[in-house]
Amino acid sequence: MTRPTPETLAHTARRARAAADPTLDVDQAGTRTATPATPAVRPAAATQVSGAGSLVRSLEALDVDVVFGIPGGAILPAYDPLYDSTVRHILVRHEQGAGHAATGYAQATGKVGVCIATSGPGATNLVTPIADAYMDSVAMVAITGQVARPSIGTDAFQEADIQGITLPITKHNFLVQNAEEIPRVLAEAFHLASSGRPGPVLVDIPKDVLQAPTTFSWPPTLDLPGYRPTLHPHGKQIREAARLMAGARRPVLYVGGGVLKAGATDGLRRLAELTGIPVVTTLMALGAFPDSHQQHLGMPGMHGTVAAVYGLQKADLIVALGARFDDRVTGKLDSFAPDAAVVHADIDPAEIGKNRHVDVPIVGDAKHVIDELITAVTAERSAGRTADLGDWWTQLNDLRDRYPLGYDEPSDGTLSPQYVIKRLGEIVGPDAIFVAGVGQHQMWASQFISYEKPNTWLNSGGLGTMGYAVPAAMGAKVGKPDTVVWAVDGDGCFQMTNQELATCALEGIPVKIAVINNGNLGMVRQWQTLFYNERYSNTDLGTHKHRIPDFVKLAEALGCVGLRCENAADVDKTIAAAMEINDAPVVIDFVVGKDAMVWPMVAAGTSNDEIMFARGVRPVFDEDDI
Repeated sequence: MTRPTPETLAHTARRARAAADPTLDVDQAGTRTATPATPAVRPAAATQVSGAGSLVRSLEALDVDVVFGIPGGAILPAYDPLYDSTVRHILVRHEQGAGHAATGYAQATGKVGVCIATSGPGATNLVTPIADAYMDSVAMVAITGQVARPSIGTDAFQEADIQGITLPITKHNFLVQNAEEIPRVLAEAFHLASSGRPGPVLVDIPKDVLQAPTTFSWPPTLDLPGYRPTLHPHGKQIREAARLMAGARRPVLYVGGGVLKAGATDGLRRLAELTGIPVVTTLMALGAFPDSHQQHLGMPGMHGTVAAVYGLQKADLIVALGARFDDRVTGKLDSFAPDAAVVHADIDPAEIGKNRHVDVPIVGDAKHVIDELITAVTAERSAGRTADLGDWWTQLNDLRDRYPLGYDEPSDGTLSPQYVIKRLGEIVGPDAIFVAGVGQHQMWASQFISYEKPNTWLNSGGLGTMGYAVPAAMGAKVGKPDTVVWAVDGDGCFQMTNQELATCALEGIPVKIAVINNGNLGMVRQWQTLFYNERYSNTDLGTHKHRIPDFVKLAEALGCVGLRCENAADVDKTIAAAMEINDAPVVIDFVVGKDAMVWPMVAAGTSNDEIMFARGVRPVFDEDDI
């Protein structure tokens, strides 16, 4: 997410300002670009404080409005100045909840999410949300307490090498060595987390550093030699990409989450409509292009639409924008899109060519890439070079007509989970934020809710973290208090982090939770049905047979309103009742059938050519198409 670049500065002035101001990027083209995800810097006069005071003052100077955390011994010094701070602290019930809440806040707002934990088990409980944020490129800063410096390496009480533990799953991490470093390290952490390819940054601070006297002044001078994310793409690569787009017969725009991170959705729509090229949006990019748009083929991949999977597979040109060719999209990699030339644009050069050979690599921020592609494609069209996509669209529209997303009503009369989720989307509308856990309910939410606007769909895509939904919804609602936030969760996921509903109730965060209760670990059961001869080993959760837990009573015990719906006739009025409650969290226990499956499906490790439209039903393509 970058604003337009101002005038080019002289080299010395440019470097000096970038070093002094953590809101600035200096790219390889020598331009200065403000990054709105990095909070504004507020100058502050030098004052005598403790290291903990310096930490809190730094958060205030970075315009942090909320942090999610739990105090403990090593981080306790920081909680004393936090008591008087303008920064709101939300006391979560588990550090995992703090991390996912920070992620949900960041995804919903575009700001940096912040979580705090103490040393040892407090810090290690953040590992899963840190890894989650890393896989999905979310700007998050995790601040952890550490045992005092003389005790580091002695296996002291509640000591863990959290810097070493998180080294593979952070964009960068710090172990603060003295109190004077705190303002600089915090400023660098926020700059690193929010600029370039966003990601989590960990700041580990020993207890004696927090207690030490120091001088706080702001802004600090950053020391990040060599860190200059490339924002503007190379003009030659842009022109070559435009040339290929003008000459392709079967092109596809393959859109990933990087387009949302860059705030490039308006440009994406202009580019798509200018070229007429079909668009597919990955699980992390839903809402980047309106689901209802005629050029949108849907989501590609393991549970994508037939048209989207086919479109990528049979393309002669794939223009990948902020996507990473992950295995859930490509299927068996050596059979993926065998006839396609690839243009791959990404702000992270490490992604380009990592999984798939690339014909035109473009390193740059997606917003700048798309804007410059529009200019280059317009020049091609002015020169009379345009692609004829008539036959391509005839094939794709035929597939859309023959293989639309749909579902069968359960034969045993139980409530259909797909119907519940479809009606939820229709009743709540496109302005709400929907947050999903992981599993069948996640896929149904991606398929049967229409996402028309950016940043209205939050989920754990890369890591696939069960327990993500409730705390992430909490963080999203804190960041967007005037927006309706619904979590669509499974009965398995919900039982991992539902304790954060107590936080929501006490802190006045009225999220709404739709528990799709099929009594089982649904996606695992689906695989057992298809690949393990219906041997249902350890997937029955007992939430149907024994009603343990009773989700309505559990919701009430956690300070929420609990509702239950068990038949289709009551779905609309139950959702409407939940929408009327805005002064407390609401949990709806939707008791649905246990045998519903997610279709279409490309089985893991197989080719996208083997996509199944439904159980035992493979799409029939024209011979010329194959």
